[in-house]
Amino acid sequence: MKKVVANADEAVRDIPDGAIVMVGGFGLCGIPENLIRALARLGVKNLTTVSNNVGVDGQGMGLLLAAGQIRRHIGTYVGENKLLEQMVLGKTIDLQLVPQGTFSERIRAGGAGIAAFFTPTGVGTIVAEGKEVREFDGRAYVMERGLTADFALVKAWKGDTWGNLVYRKTARNFNPMMATAAKITIAEVEHLVPVGEIEPDAVHTPGIFVKRIFQGAKFERLIERRTVRKQ
Repeated sequence: MKKVVANADEAVRDIPDGAIVMVGGFGLCGIPENLIRALARLGVKNLTTVSNNVGVDGQGMGLLLAAGQIRRHIGTYVGENKLLEQMVLGKTIDLQLVPQGTFSERIRAGGAGIAAFFTPTGVGTIVAEGKEVREFDGRAYVMERGLTADFALVKAWKGDTWGNLVYRKTARNFNPMMATAAKITIAEVEHLVPVGEIEPDAVHTPGIFVKRIFQGAKFERLIERRTVRKQ
């Protein structure tokens, strides 16, 4: 099976209106920059996006938000995105906030084929509203559903032509979990290498999960808020 595609536009060519799309990254760290820009150019609408946050104004997933392409978002953090705040207050987007640990476990569970699990996080708060709550060993737990998607857009440091991926440091974040939880996982990498160049023990995401891969270009590696120590 040929997995290598020419570029980001070819990789996202069949993402339709109304798709559920997971997008890796934490803030602007480890985001699939090329795939996000390609999805903005594609112009699909009514997307449900699953990502830690929605980028910042004019950067990352903020591009999709500004273009009115996101109908519903499932994430953990509003961040410094003023447009998202305005859209939530104006009820032009459906925002579902999830505790961050629960968020990552819901994605991991979805990728593992686990339909639901119980966690004590959120019990007695609005997080538990409308959900089943059970008691185990004298403690209350709320049931959370696993999360899956039609497409997962992930970013890796290195990948081979079979789709085996290696992430670099904190840019790993949610990418490995999302890669397992979608029907079609698309990976952009900084370095695309032949099969055999990555040591098997170094692989973070096995190629069996990846359907398309390409070498990205023009990585900006933006930082949301740069802080440095005073001299």
